[in-house]
Amino acid sequence: MSPVVRRSVRAVLIDDEARLVMIKRTRPGVAPYWTTPGGGIEPEDVSREAALERELLEELGATAAVGRQVALVATPVDGGQSVQYFFVARLVGLDAAVRCGDEHIDVARGGYEVERIPLDQLAGCDLRPVTIKDFIVENRAALLAGLPSTVLS
Repeated sequence: MSPVVRRSVRAVLIDDEARLVMIKRTRPGVAPYWTTPGGGIEPEDVSREAALERELLEELGATAAVGRQVALVATPVDGGQSVQYFFVARLVGLDAAVRCGDEHIDVARGGYEVERIPLDQLAGCDLRPVTIKDFIVENRAALLAGLPSTVLS
């Protein structure tokens, strides 16, 4: 069995108009593609949900009501596996002025544009990993029904 060498959290982040909030990635020499927001779990994160809340603020300037984990994606990487925990979340607020992640400082990493795509139009989008795209498309109604309340504790 391969060791887990990276753990990250990602959000299936949905706004009040049933749109998926995603990051459009652009890099020189690579066709644009989309990802769900999130990132690595840090040692100081007290939970996966806390890590996701931190990542949403860093990447998007977003606050969200984080719900249940809905998927787990493991991918082989050099020397082991990368594991991504996906949570459904409802967007509460977004202020790009408070984004503070490294991706916004290091221009060599390429572009990180926030885009919202209606869930019923996701099939034509190059969302990666494709397994999560397929999961969202196939489970759209259940994801919408399972969205947490926007009341944050």
